[in-house]
Amino acid sequence: MEPGEALPRVTVPNQEGEPVVFPEAGAEGYTLIYFYPKADTPGCTKQACSLRDAYTALQEAGVTVFGVSYDSPEAQKAFAAKYQLPFTLLADEKGELAEALGVPAREKKGNFFAARQAFLFQDAQLIWLDRKASTEQQAADVLAVLAEED
Repeated sequence: MEPGEALPRVTVPNQEGEPVVFPEAGAEGYTLIYFYPKADTPGCTKQACSLRDAYTALQEAGVTVFGVSYDSPEAQKAFAAKYQLPFTLLADEKGELAEALGVPAREKKGNFFAARQAFLFQDAQLIWLDRKASTEQQAADVLAVLAEED
């Protein structure tokens, strides 16, 4: 993915097992799709909590947030509940969204782990990407990009 490219057509279940259809889910406004290796691990928790703690500011800026990993809907639901994450987590168990966005994954003992990356779309068009997304600064990085857009 490069800036200017459209959000790919992919359907991925959320933490409730309900389908989320892209690009419809990101058709209007800002959509942040961030990838993390594994739910409820230290770095991934810091990244998610960074976005949780800045969620009001992100919402005020019109950002819809989707966290994505190869975890199951059940694991994503438990992660969201444990850390009171107010945004949608996607269970990309087959890696379809990761593949569509060009997010590399590594395999270990039959399990896949997405690289930590972030993509910001405006009206379903990519405007920013971070191939080495921060754990503790994820929200600050996104808010800085939005400040530059104004």
